[in-house]
Amino acid sequence: MLTDILARAAERPDALAVIDSRGRRTTFGQLAAEIARVAGQLRERGFEPGDAVLFAVRPDGGMLPLGLGVLAAGGVIVVADPGAGAGLAAARRQLLDQKLASVRWVAAESVLYALSARTSLRGKLKRAGLYLPDLEDRSLLRIRTGPWLPGAPLRPLPPRTGAPAQPALPGEQPGRDTPAVVVFTSGTTAEPRAVLHSLDSLHCGAQLLTGRIGAGPGDIVHTEQLMVALPFLAAGAAWSTSGVPVRPERVLRALRERGATHTFATAAAAETLLKAGPLPTSLRMFLLGAAPVPIPVLERLRDALPDTEIVAVYGATEALPIATATASEKLAYRDGDLLGTPLPGLSVRLDDTGEILVSGPNVAPAYLAEGEIRVLRTGDIGRIDPDGRLVLLGRAKDMIIRGSFNLYPRLYEDTVCRLPYIEAAAFVGLPDPVTLDEEVVLAVVPREGCPAGEAVARLRRELPELIDHAALPDRVVAIEAVPRTGRTEKPDRERLRELVRR
Repeated sequence: MLTDILARAAERPDALAVIDSRGRRTTFGQLAAEIARVAGQLRERGFEPGDAVLFAVRPDGGMLPLGLGVLAAGGVIVVADPGAGAGLAAARRQLLDQKLASVRWVAAESVLYALSARTSLRGKLKRAGLYLPDLEDRSLLRIRTGPWLPGAPLRPLPPRTGAPAQPALPGEQPGRDTPAVVVFTSGTTAEPRAVLHSLDSLHCGAQLLTGRIGAGPGDIVHTEQLMVALPFLAAGAAWSTSGVPVRPERVLRALRERGATHTFATAAAAETLLKAGPLPTSLRMFLLGAAPVPIPVLERLRDALPDTEIVAVYGATEALPIATATASEKLAYRDGDLLGTPLPGLSVRLDDTGEILVSGPNVAPAYLAEGEIRVLRTGDIGRIDPDGRLVLLGRAKDMIIRGSFNLYPRLYEDTVCRLPYIEAAAFVGLPDPVTLDEEVVLAVVPREGCPAGEAVARLRRELPELIDHAALPDRVVAIEAVPRTGRTEKPDRERLRELVRR
């Protein structure tokens, strides 16, 4: 992917590459010059191939040359997530110390260094759910971006000289099998999983995504997701961002004013955008991903953007993308959550339990703690229909046991959500410690204008005609909203169990 971006710079140096949150524009030639400058300065400061950088920089135009410069210098980016919480952050750092001894550097914005240096502010941030990496750790060599603030390193990297020249990259360039990025999957504090991607797995994933969506020079993708932006840049398209925290009004304004042709959002973010105002009909494609997309959200997007192709992308931290399906295909499918046809070059199969197994060139080569990934076990339960399309039935860990019947929530939740009076639905099981069976509870959010009692009563009457008898819930409960978790805002079934417990 790095070599692809540098190749685009050599071919079309004056083409637009980035529009940052302040509206500043960077060409591919300027981006390549910044990447080379960062890589050169890192080498001058003693950076060695294989060094890892704890990376706590928000996705914006300024972080791009820094991150790509680290890769150009042969380094590994370790993605730090300030929203992970203290316990998970500590477990991740312990894993890194054990398995990646070359974490010698930390890169962060000046404001994070300043906040980290003030104990009182760190306490307030922790109470707000933000846990900063230990930026005061003197065993780490520190890099900053942005204007200097008290507590930040004095010397910035890189200096912005505005020089149009494209200096040569320093030293021998890393090969495609070189480790490039460590990113953590969502998981428990006791068992964090650190996924190690190589330059090659990132490159192959980028080719699969842009090959499916047809992006290229002249296109502009607006997203705060760097792993979505990078494939577009590798294809010669431009990346637009309005910065984090994400504010829907700013996103809508940027989509309109910058002439975005593509955008990416989670289902929850898409719903927020729909409520914030009309979406620009100039969008050629609206990409959805990171979590299942409820049927009502797909319907509203289709109605709001009748001439825009709406595409749901199925993938994993270890392999993005795996399959895609359009909104029309998903809405027409009535027997589970259609994920689509696996992308070219990927091998997708099911094991004896129905778990989806994936192998292919975009699968990360290893977990730090667990070694090589030969076949990715996704943790998702699915089936393959007669047309070779992948259908999601649910997460293995979300399966509900009822006697000899295994209930997979996703198989039935979309059916419930197709009802005109239901906004959202989620099945959960409440285990009985004696029988080990589970009480099946269906939690629903009634659509606006439908009283909760009426929605529950109608569901009880209509469900026997809609879903398998063995999947009928023991209880139906109306709630105000399905609790969600993480940046991808997937349903939080643990919190939901507490919410519906008697």
